[in-house]
Amino acid sequence: MGMFETISEDIKAAMLAKEKVRLEALRGVKKEFIEAKTAKGSDGELHDDVALKILQKMVKQRKDSATIYIEQNRPELAENELAEAAIIETYLPKSLSDEELDVAIRALITEIGASGPKDMGKVMGAANKQLGGKAEGKVIAEKVKSILNSL
Repeated sequence: MGMFETISEDIKAAMLAKEKVRLEALRGVKKEFIEAKTAKGSDGELHDDVALKILQKMVKQRKDSATIYIEQNRPELAENELAEAAIIETYLPKSLSDEELDVAIRALITEIGASGPKDMGKVMGAANKQLGGKAEGKVIAEKVKSILNSL
């Protein structure tokens, strides 16, 4: 069962359980999935790798919104955003630990043959492709930069 079908089934379960926040978060996810399926240039299918990118984007948006709400002294709105982010995160694969990320990036750098900061673009392209769903892009970039600067 693909990501789209899983979300659809979980929406039904959330309705039956009367879980308002969960239902709202999942409906938002389904809306994004439908838009991706029907977007210009799409083949009408939602592949799981695309679904993961959408989920990551949605989690980041919710966390960014929560930060803004906290800065504006609106904790009740921030709480809702963080609750939705937590629900969406359950559909993402487990994130890599700092050590696992370090090992994976060092292996990638060796494989590519990168020798310093000038190879950042090559390494980032491969790292985002290989580690995309397992770590946030910003974290990957920081780790790649620090490792390349130490070479």
